[in-house]
Amino acid sequence: MAELSISKIRKSYGDLEVIKGVDLEVEKGEFVVFVGPSGCGKSTLLRMIAGLEDITEGELRIGDELCNNVHPGDRGIAMVFQSYALYPHMNVADNIGFNLKISGYPADVRQEKIQKAAQVLQIQHLLDRKPSQLSGGQRQRVAIGRAIVREPQVFLFDEPLSNLDAALRVEMRMELSALHRKLGATIIYVTHDQIEAMTLADKIVVLDGGVVQQVGSPIELYQRPNNIFVAGFIGSPKMNFFEVDVIALHDNAVEVKGTSIEPVKVPADTTGIVVGDKMTLGIRPQNLDFDPNGPVHGTIEMAERLGSETILNCKTADNTPLLAVLDRDESFAHGAAVRFSFAPVHSILFAADGSSKLTA
Repeated sequence: MAELSISKIRKSYGDLEVIKGVDLEVEKGEFVVFVGPSGCGKSTLLRMIAGLEDITEGELRIGDELCNNVHPGDRGIAMVFQSYALYPHMNVADNIGFNLKISGYPADVRQEKIQKAAQVLQIQHLLDRKPSQLSGGQRQRVAIGRAIVREPQVFLFDEPLSNLDAALRVEMRMELSALHRKLGATIIYVTHDQIEAMTLADKIVVLDGGVVQQVGSPIELYQRPNNIFVAGFIGSPKMNFFEVDVIALHDNAVEVKGTSIEPVKVPADTTGIVVGDKMTLGIRPQNLDFDPNGPVHGTIEMAERLGSETILNCKTADNTPLLAVLDRDESFAHGAAVRFSFAPVHSILFAADGSSKLTA
């Protein structure tokens, strides 16, 4: 397996620039996930790595080799697509070994590689079946097997689980994680699902508008987002954001209040902040506790009772959405006034430009 390096990569279609100077280092054996909303450039960036899109500017290296103009088949990569792209007239074994056959591998070598991949994926019993006889999860395993037999330096996955139902996606996430551990593979994986990203990744790359917003471990992005975009994208349910005014400055803390937020001191880097500034206070739903005397108040729009937890969908006095996740089952009436408390250390202040004001 090889490391991968991207330096100042850009991609333009005429006057439209969709990848805007991306720098990234992927270590050997890392599981790296590109995540972001639709149209952010994550699949385009993956296709540039694969050689399916030309690089307008910058450098791509796989191992020690500059790969900008290297043919896709010579890059030492294998790609698994959203659609399984299996040949319907071939059985599983022939689908897995097809690329080896056209590359001229002897039959006995092909058979050995097919059996090895099938064993890793636990699909030995399916080798004689046609794709039409397989479930969605089984078809995806076959597509992965086709990539494994090539013994690539880097595996590329383009939203491979998006066609599966919710329960099967959870199962396949576990299997992909186990596969990564077995193979010690370098994997680059694209998804719009931030739960997939949090579950699978050693390192997450958050993209928006063709720009890398932040790179880091899942927990780093969750706890210390660079900006309001990352904070809102990583985490489920998404972070609450409240417009607040700065009313006082303290040592390593800013005191703020809002329409539905009573005065509270929040730990923050106070550099560049002055009294009267407009800021945004971010609080994760899981960090709000039902408290009749709490500083955050709103009105219940809907209560989702899920057995082990209750999700309260509320609105504040200025119609700002307010979500709270309680770690218990509890009944609440529609339209009821509620208050919440939170530990300020678990909240984040964002400046007017969207940057987070986290303490060092």
